Amino acid sequence: MAWWTLAVLLLSLSIVCCAESIQEFTSSTLINNVVQDPLTGHIYVGAINAIYQLDSLLRQEKKVETGPKRDSRHCTPPIQSCHDAKMTDNTNKLLLVHPSNGSLIVCGSLFKGICSLRKLGSIDHLIYCNDSKGEKAYVVSSEETVSVVGVMSTFTKENDTFDVFVVGKGYGSQGNMKLISTRILQDFGNWDVFEDIVEAPAVQVTPFVKKYRHNFRYSFKESGFIYFLFTRTRGGLHNKNYTFISRLCEDDHHYYSYMELQLSCGPNNMYNKAQAAFVSSPGEELARNLSASGQYGQVRSQDKILFVVSSTDEDKPRSGLCMYPLRYINQRIMEIISACYTKNGKIGNKVAVDSPYTTSANLLCSVSYKCSADFLPSPLASTPGFALAAQAVHTTRDLLMAVAVAVEAEHTVAFLGTSNGKVYHMSTAVNKHLLFDRNHRHLYVTTGKKISMVPVEECDMMKDCKSCMDLKDPYCGWCALEGRCTRKSDCRKAEEEKHWLWSPQNQCVEITSFQPPNLSCKKMQKVDINVASLPSIGGDDSLKCIFGNFESEAKMGDSKVTCDLPKVTEIPVTPKNKDFVQVATKIFVNDEVELASSYFTFYNCSAAARQAENTPCMSCVDSEWSCQWNTQEFICDDRDDSVGDHIIKHKEVRNECPVFENPTPSLIPVGYETSIEFTGKNLRVYEVKDFSSYLPIIVISRPLRIFAVCKHRMLMLLFLRSRDQFAYDEVRTVDVHFYIKDRKTHKKIDSKLNVTLYNCAVGREDCSLCKSADPMYSCVWCDKTKSCEYRKRCPSGERRRDCPNPEITDIIPQYGPLKGGISVTIKGSNLGIVKEDIESIRVAGEPCVHQEEKYFVSTSVVCEIGGVQQKQSGVVEVKVKGGKSGTSSVMFTYRDPRPERVQPNRGPRAGGTLITITGTDLETGTKDDVSITVGGVVCIWSCLNAYGLILLQLYRFCFLQIKFGHGQWIVGSVEYEKKIEASWTSPLDIIIPAVIAPMVGITIIIIIASVCCYRKQAEREYEKLRQQLENLEGSVRDRCKKEFTELMIEMEDHTADLSEPCIPFLDYKTYADRVFFLPFKDSASDVMITGKLDIPEARRATVMQALNQFLNLLNSKPFLLSFIRTLEGHPDFNAQSKGYFASLLTVALHGKLDYYTDIMRTLLLELMEQYARSKNPKLMLHRSETVVEKMLCNWMSICLYQFLKDSAGEPLYKLFKAVKHQVEKGPVDAVMKKAKYTLNDTDLLGDDVEYCTLTLQVLVHGEGPGVTLVKVLNCDTISQVTEKILEQVYKNVPYSQRPKMESVTLESAGQILSDLDLTSQKEGRWKRMNTLAHYDVRDNATLVLSRVLHPLQSYDQHQDRREVRNALLEEDKVFHLVQPAEEVDEVKSKRGNMKDKSMTKAITELYLMRLLSVKGTLQQFVDDFFRSVLCSSVGPPAVKYFFDFLDEQAQKHDNVDDQTIDIWKTSSLPLRFWVNILRNPHFIFDIHVNEVVDASLFVIVQTFMDACTKSERKLSRDSPNHKLLYAKEISTYKKMVEDYYKGIREMVPVSNQHMNTHLAKVSRSHKDKLSTQVALHQLYQYANKYYDVIITSFDEDPAAQNKQLALRLQQIVAVLENKVTDP
Repeated sequence: MAWWTLAVLLLSLSIVCCAESIQEFTSSTLINNVVQDPLTGHIYVGAINAIYQLDSLLRQEKKVETGPKRDSRHCTPPIQSCHDAKMTDNTNKLLLVHPSNGSLIVCGSLFKGICSLRKLGSIDHLIYCNDSKGEKAYVVSSEETVSVVGVMSTFTKENDTFDVFVVGKGYGSQGNMKLISTRILQDFGNWDVFEDIVEAPAVQVTPFVKKYRHNFRYSFKESGFIYFLFTRTRGGLHNKNYTFISRLCEDDHHYYSYMELQLSCGPNNMYNKAQAAFVSSPGEELARNLSASGQYGQVRSQDKILFVVSSTDEDKPRSGLCMYPLRYINQRIMEIISACYTKNGKIGNKVAVDSPYTTSANLLCSVSYKCSADFLPSPLASTPGFALAAQAVHTTRDLLMAVAVAVEAEHTVAFLGTSNGKVYHMSTAVNKHLLFDRNHRHLYVTTGKKISMVPVEECDMMKDCKSCMDLKDPYCGWCALEGRCTRKSDCRKAEEEKHWLWSPQNQCVEITSFQPPNLSCKKMQKVDINVASLPSIGGDDSLKCIFGNFESEAKMGDSKVTCDLPKVTEIPVTPKNKDFVQVATKIFVNDEVELASSYFTFYNCSAAARQAENTPCMSCVDSEWSCQWNTQEFICDDRDDSVGDHIIKHKEVRNECPVFENPTPSLIPVGYETSIEFTGKNLRVYEVKDFSSYLPIIVISRPLRIFAVCKHRMLMLLFLRSRDQFAYDEVRTVDVHFYIKDRKTHKKIDSKLNVTLYNCAVGREDCSLCKSADPMYSCVWCDKTKSCEYRKRCPSGERRRDCPNPEITDIIPQYGPLKGGISVTIKGSNLGIVKEDIESIRVAGEPCVHQEEKYFVSTSVVCEIGGVQQKQSGVVEVKVKGGKSGTSSVMFTYRDPRPERVQPNRGPRAGGTLITITGTDLETGTKDDVSITVGGVVCIWSCLNAYGLILLQLYRFCFLQIKFGHGQWIVGSVEYEKKIEASWTSPLDIIIPAVIAPMVGITIIIIIASVCCYRKQAEREYEKLRQQLENLEGSVRDRCKKEFTELMIEMEDHTADLSEPCIPFLDYKTYADRVFFLPFKDSASDVMITGKLDIPEARRATVMQALNQFLNLLNSKPFLLSFIRTLEGHPDFNAQSKGYFASLLTVALHGKLDYYTDIMRTLLLELMEQYARSKNPKLMLHRSETVVEKMLCNWMSICLYQFLKDSAGEPLYKLFKAVKHQVEKGPVDAVMKKAKYTLNDTDLLGDDVEYCTLTLQVLVHGEGPGVTLVKVLNCDTISQVTEKILEQVYKNVPYSQRPKMESVTLESAGQILSDLDLTSQKEGRWKRMNTLAHYDVRDNATLVLSRVLHPLQSYDQHQDRREVRNALLEEDKVFHLVQPAEEVDEVKSKRGNMKDKSMTKAITELYLMRLLSVKGTLQQFVDDFFRSVLCSSVGPPAVKYFFDFLDEQAQKHDNVDDQTIDIWKTSSLPLRFWVNILRNPHFIFDIHVNEVVDASLFVIVQTFMDACTKSERKLSRDSPNHKLLYAKEISTYKKMVEDYYKGIREMVPVSNQHMNTHLAKVSRSHKDKLSTQVALHQLYQYANKYYDVIITSFDEDPAAQNKQLALRLQQIVAVLENKVTDP
């Protein structure tokens, strides 16, 4: 049925694979039971010999040991006098939370199964335990295999109601036989605690319980009934288990209402054995489907469903999940009871009622009393024929052991646990205890000794809609307007149609089509974009389209969006070899969120004609675009309304295009004059008075001299003449296409004139090869020319009918074994035309069998020799058809190779031993003829040299056997010793050189064989790879050590100067201005940076007074909070405006930082509340989208300024200087901004650049005779050299006070040096920037640095230089070290093989080792900076104060866990402040950070961010290189971050008073340093801009009315705007 398919989808197994770290708890013993306190979320764990109390994050709070203790099953407690007692484990049998009186019921297997009461929240407090009450206190079983379940209930007696718990217990060999018992939890009358207060012999008949083998799996209470789920047999000899559910009225004091109903799961009750169950309400979707099935009647979403996982009774059980609505269970139970009461236990003449616990043979229902009343001797059960059946909605071959069910977004989700741990990938079985946390965001999974807290979803890990849909996770969906994968509750407009797209439905917002589907690149118009699953866009949401770089406003329609297409000038150029360009098309919501994307096609008809060079017309009209061909103008253009014979429309009949075709003949021999006839069609355009006057010009694609004549209008004739004009030496055939141009326009007419030119002589050097040519070529062997010729080029008398005798030129090999069995290759010419031409072959007088499959026409014959009795030599003779034969001049020799000795005869099992095999005549046959076996296994080997073999070792002890053809020799045995663990680090164990010793009459050949046994080939390869890696790592380590030593020596001068006065710290105002305002657009010219207000002098005093009044107004907390809230509520007050406003506010209130902090705290509390309500608290502080987030960033910057100067500044400055020095020690491409030494692989200079280091003597003109030594590179540009000189000459001067590059010149030997001038070297259109090498500046050369003192002179000189430079730039493309790859080939082709001009390209990956080198060199500086930042012992008080504030507020929200708090802390300090400072060191220092240094700092920043991130990302070979670079250190850095947070938490708390005192001190120390008046003026601009909205909000606020805030603002505005306030 269709609805079941849907149910399977809704109940699909949820496999949770967590990327984030999983909270876990591990017990020292096996866990038996797990329960949760619904009020506090605490988890209580019952294990063997212990009870644990955990918090909601599985952190252990308490532990109580419950065993082992002295006990004996044969003794009655107390057992002090029992002689059989011994130390016995205590298995927890039952664990129940009793929340009404705050106690935990704990029942164990010791002392006959007694129970105890412990205090919830403090389990080490024992409330009650008594082992001396006798049998009435034995609640559970002392046997580990007996199952026990329980449920809390109440009991009423004589108007007294008290708490009890009802227990279901299986049968065991020890203890009482009560299946069901009700246990009291207090002393009442004659009843003691834990005594069974219900006497119900009907379900406690001892003789007949054992045969049913009850196994209780689950119990629960619902709507006044208590239910037990269990399995049992049918008794007697039946061993098969069946699942039953029993029901008992909660207020039944005698169990009269006890009734059992069999449950059937799957076809024919396939899944007969219940394992676990869960009761839950269905989602709306499942309720509708169950109702629609008609099987269960009307099912409502508030009903309860029993979900049961059951298995088969097989050795390898299968499992299924079945659902039973409780309403349907109760209905079937009532039908059974009614049948017993009114129909003698029958339904439809079939017995429906059974009595499993009675021995009476009489029909139980024959009495006329109410069913299950006290008159019945035994409880009732259903017969098998009336079992409640359900289909399995999910099946698996795994053994299902646990189930938990949740409802998410109207859908029902079942979590299933298996015996092999497949809730998520665990190694042990999942037990039946699956629990949700209180907010249903995590699942507690128990396996063996471990409990894991697993998130039920990880939607936010998916970053695009497709990956979100691929999850098929019922919890997840794509929030279209927010562009993220979320739960439905976390999506702002999820209830609106198509705003939240459910993951299992696999439907994203997608562009399905365009109307028009494409457009000419010469046109522009609107386009309708059809979008699947398009949500409604309205209200505050905006919509826009982006085509490439073009933006246009979008209008919403019915499942479509209408946008303006780009202007013609903004459409990208059509790519080469294509007739269209696809432009990325994106639809955005609210300028930030991409709703859908696709590609829109702009076609180019002109390019369509160029797609087939020789048939432009056909290519035009047959293209998929709407194009037409104009035969008069020979152009392909957009289709229009023009008509005429000269216009050929799109997709018309193909023959309408004028075309030349059908050349005859199509095969043309080279060197023979041939005429070609071809036809023309559709040439109406040429039908004029004199066709001959319009004779087309014939052109061919190769430089041939050709002649053409016109025979009539539709027929052309072409002649090809003269062999020497078209001769081929390299190929036999070549395809030639020629075409025809119009004489007037020189435009191509469509041509399909293709012919094949061939040369008989090429590749047919002898007669046999010539005769083997395909007859269609008409090739003959010409005796006159001794070559293969076209038939008509060779006179008939010179044409040879038969070929000369075969000629043999070589024999391979020249030596063979006496027993034969090897192949001999005979090379030569005229060795037949086909393999059948070979009649016989003799080698040294002996027959040789022809191997026809290896025959090559005329040139090669292969045969296999037979055996001979003794050594002999002779020639090789080949006979072919026609009585021809050939004899070799080379002799072939039969000889007897003799391997005699192998040394050494033992070696390690890992292999690698070189073995020397000694013998005579071993150089016999070829490599293919020799095989070597070790212990009977063929070894793979190859030649070391003419005398060596390599063997692969395979066995510990075996015989070494060598085979030459049919002969074989056992040389000796080879023994392989056990592998020595450290052998892989040693060189080859044994190396015996080969010695060739000439002896009289005997040639002794010493064969060096490397015996390489691959017993463990993978291990060998791994060890070899590991050795290579260690060698590589060692070389990198050595290189890093050397580089680091050099760097430290180079930086000694810097380090000596790094006292605080010499570190170029910015003053506080500049620091604040850069941190607060530089991140914003046009910040350099911002009034807050310049500090200049354009106020008329006459009004300055009035304005300043009004601004002071405005400051007073800002110091009113109600005004400021209302001001901020009003602005943030306005739609055009965007994120950038919020950040800028917050910075203005920081400057304006800097004099009262305690007040500023109070405002920030208030706004943060509101922000926390907002995120807590949205159930997404982790995202708070994640972005700077609110005023308070930027305020927090500024607050941190203010509070940490002194910490920067005192502690973190020095290591940061050293790190910057180290990076800069390391980058500049090697070549840096001034144009491409790539460096040889960098941490960033994208900025790595992947080319070998030849360079050397120069030491220059720099004389500064006008500053004395002293010189400064400066190290530079001869490949540096003049600007780079100048920058290094300024850096060294003015190293103790802050960057802002140094001379600028534009104000100095550099001279060498009286010549002014510049990057580009008229002497610059040109390579094609490219011009290389001048370097020191270009000017031939040598080591120790003297350069003069001159400063231009006169402004006018400076302007004139630099104006001239700028004009020259601009002219050069306009004329040529400029490069420094690396020329773009596509241009290099062009230059090479123009310059040929000129030395030193071609650029050597290398694979960039080969240079990635430089990253490791640079990283190792800088490692100490990176570590020092991280330690200085993450040192809690000297942490600023502001950090402790703010972190405590976060901890305090987090405790007020249930959905804020420790991980969320850590994310808040990370977002507020490391990612908000330190990342900003590390990425922008010029915010704190007076320095210049160039692009290449910035690229390396970026990698360090990324590493710092990764260290502060909680989630663990698995690395792969596709991971970014900067992540792989620091993969080894990242765990150390993460530990530093963890310890830092822990250290801050353990610091002495900072009180509000202490913090306010500190902030007041900061305010005083920087008083009047900031541009407060300028900031107030800028803040006023916001008040003025949003004046009406602000006034309206004040008028609607009673508190604002009381303080007359609107009036006060009106007065200030009147003064500043120079207006009179209205009365």
